[in-house]
Amino acid sequence: MNLEKINQILESYPPFRRKQVYDAIFHRLISDWSEISNLSKELLEMLKKECPLEIKAKIFQTKDKKTIKAAIKLSDDKEIETVLMRHKDNRNTVCVSCQVGCALDCAFCSTGQQGFCRNLSAEEIILQALFFTRLLKKEGKRITNVVFMGMGEPFLNYDNVMKTITWLKDKNKFNIGSRQISVSTSGIIDGIKKFADEPLQVNLAFSLHAADNDLRQSLMPVNISNKLNDVLDELAKYIKKTNRRVMIEYLMLKGINDSEKNVYDLAALLKKKLHRLFFVNLITYNPTKKFQPSSQKEINAFKNILEKEGIEVVQRYRFGADIKAACGQLASNKKN
Repeated sequence: MNLEKINQILESYPPFRRKQVYDAIFHRLISDWSEISNLSKELLEMLKKECPLEIKAKIFQTKDKKTIKAAIKLSDDKEIETVLMRHKDNRNTVCVSCQVGCALDCAFCSTGQQGFCRNLSAEEIILQALFFTRLLKKEGKRITNVVFMGMGEPFLNYDNVMKTITWLKDKNKFNIGSRQISVSTSGIIDGIKKFADEPLQVNLAFSLHAADNDLRQSLMPVNISNKLNDVLDELAKYIKKTNRRVMIEYLMLKGINDSEKNVYDLAALLKKKLHRLFFVNLITYNPTKKFQPSSQKEINAFKNILEKEGIEVVQRYRFGADIKAACGQLASNKKN
């Protein structure tokens, strides 16, 4: 399916035709043009010929059926991965990718290991949400949340990510509320500055993973050009300007960033720099050849110290480990 091609065809038609087509795709969720009857024969034949509605994807599901990963093939044969996570409270969260590969080369992330190919268009990001919207419709359910935490750095594809968010919020498309959409950044300062001026009011998350500048730089080379202290200063400005909470993401890596010193350094840094309107999200890492996850005992000890230091903290439920759909594991099997 190629939404960009559909848009190109509709440019020469009256606006009401676009509304009819969009209603069929995003509201009625058709997967075949034969399901629509209110278009001219000429337009319908053109759409059938040039814009098939099939979304080509390979599906992987966990044994507990709570997580589904889809490897979607794009029109240029590039492949991206997106994940659906089913929660106990009936939320259905889709984690979308915004780039084919990633240029940031974080040591713990499979996406970064494959390098960067290109940005995704807004339409290609939307395809991921549409794929799972169709799937959930069969169960009488819908997407409730979207997180930009898949392949790629959202703030290095800023304009397309912002365009995608407007589509997700659009009542005539996905109708997802601002508070149910989250964008995660590894710390792109220019992106945080622009994001603070956006009227969209969606959530912001920051992938921190280490409170020590040198340790963070060894894990995340982005820290070379976007120093930790500078990023936190910009986040403090963001909080003051928007009055919105920031989620601090912290991946628990055994023997790397989970010591008592690490947690006290983290608490001191966050209290000094951010003061208010933030919370820490501890993420259980899924093992790779290079890193191992902290034990639950170590995570609990880390969490307890943060709470004693007066910092709000939650632990993210582990999704998708057995199908490599967890944090840092998304990576196309095809070389780009």
